[in-house]
Amino acid sequence: MTIRVVLADDQEMVRIGFGLILGRCEDIEVVAQCRDGVEALEAIRDHRPDVALLDIRMPRVDGLEVCRRVAAEVATVMVTTFEDDDYVDRALEYGAHGFLLKDAGPELLVAAVRAASSGEALISPKLVVPLLERTRGAGRTHPPESAAAVATLSERELDVARLVATGATNAEIQSRLVLALGTVKAHLSHIQAKLGARNRVEIAVRLWESGTMTRG
Repeated sequence: MTIRVVLADDQEMVRIGFGLILGRCEDIEVVAQCRDGVEALEAIRDHRPDVALLDIRMPRVDGLEVCRRVAAEVATVMVTTFEDDDYVDRALEYGAHGFLLKDAGPELLVAAVRAASSGEALISPKLVVPLLERTRGAGRTHPPESAAAVATLSERELDVARLVATGATNAEIQSRLVLALGTVKAHLSHIQAKLGARNRVEIAVRLWESGTMTRG
């Protein structure tokens, strides 16, 4: 089934870039590109897409307000340049299915659209750490199943997982641990399987839930 997407951003180059990235995917079709929130609302009404990819700062009506109005009828993924805790909290409060920074990369953009279309949530790894710190609190009890799953990781897999949980990219992990990129990807695949995680964000969640990231 093709995932139909409405894309809204007031920067033309961003719209074009995102459109090209998503257009390369056989299972995704961008049905409308919009310059502001009013156009986005009209396009969502007219096209009834599966996913709305929304910039936060847009003229006339901003992306958060669009999300608030349409979240009950379409899966929304918020995209922004700014690492703002209030933006993240409000977007999730309004029912967003994803929150990405514009520098998250093509792979995460596509993953967020696919996740949203299936009712899942995906958040840029850089934003997961502060979100978990705000919502969980230092004194929260750690789920035993997360701790048990993390305990199955090898020492090197744990090194990789810790870096993922701080928002590091594959290239940054490669540089920090002096590994080949293929080796990093192989470790990530093993980590996801052991933790039952579908993506990098869920790896981060497991690490923080287990208490691993709060230990020295």
